Parts: sequence; C-alpha cells; structure tokens
Amino acid sequence: MPGRRYGYVGPEDIRRAVTPGAGGRVIRTVADLDAYATRDGEPYTYVVGPDGLLRLAPRRSEHVACAGGGDVLAAGEIAWGHGPHGWEVREVSNQSTGYCPDPDCWPAVAAALDRVGVGRPDGFTHALVFRRCERCGERNVVREGVFVCVFCDEELPLVWNLAPRGPRG
Repeated sequence: MPGRRYGYVGPEDIRRAVTPGAGGRVIRTVADLDAYATRDGEPYTYVVGPDGLLRLAPRRSEHVACAGGGDVLAAGEIAWGHGPHGWEVREVSNQSTGYCPDPDCWPAVAAALDRVGVGRPDGFTHALVFRRCERCGERNVVREGVFVCVFCDEELPLVWNLAPRGPRG
C-alpha cells in the first residue's frame, strides 16, 4: 500500500500500556460496521494499519492501542451515519496526537473506506497540520497557517517532521 507509515510519537507510558493482542476492531465490510457501530453520529477512534485495513475503537481510546502498538498509514477520528445508500462517513479527521499524521494520509483513509464499501467525503472534513518544534521538541498543531511553536515561539518547519526519534520514538 502506498503512503507514509507513521510511527507512534506520543508519550512512551501510553505505548507501554498497550497490552499484547490489543487493537481496534477490524472493519472489512459493511456487515462488520453494522456489528460494531451503535448509532448515527457517534464518533470513533480509527487507524488504518500497514495492511490498509480500517480499525475502530471507542472515541476516547488511544490511537496506539487501536493500532495494537504498531505503525499506521493514517489515524484520527471518524463519525458515521446512515444515508440513502447505507452507512456513510459524516465527519473524518486526522486528529491523533499520538501519530500526528499529515493530511496527505487521506488516500490511505479513502482506500480503506472504499474497501469497506461506505459513502465518504472527498477529503478530511477537518484536517490538522502537526509539526515538531526543532528548538524545544514539542508537538504542535499548526493553526490558521501560522507555523510558530506555541511553547517557545520558534518558527516551525513547513514540512512534516514528526518521525519517531531513537529506537522507539
């Protein structure tokens, strides 16, 4: 599957809390979604694994737990609803401070949703831009196109720079 793999960049104690065999519910088909999604509009945590499959977990779940501790092609939040042709995506974002995926991960999300067979938008309904400050090392969400660290006022890089550091981030 094409696209960047995102490693976990969040707090190490959260990664260490992921238990073996943990991971979100794999959604391969509409029937899988029927069995898992409980009501229209309810948001979920999602990841797209390196295998290109969509995984869902309850909204307040950690993305790294949904991913079973591994890398992802995309991560964020998603809300479903029923439309005229069945399930459809109402909202979808790349909001994951554990993986900080760039908006360019959308093709992986689109491919996973198309594989399931649900209606979807042409892109994220809410896209976030993440950058790591090269001075203080903090993760930032770029707001309104202002690439300045909210922690130390350093200019932030214009290109994505949140690859894990060291042997495990």
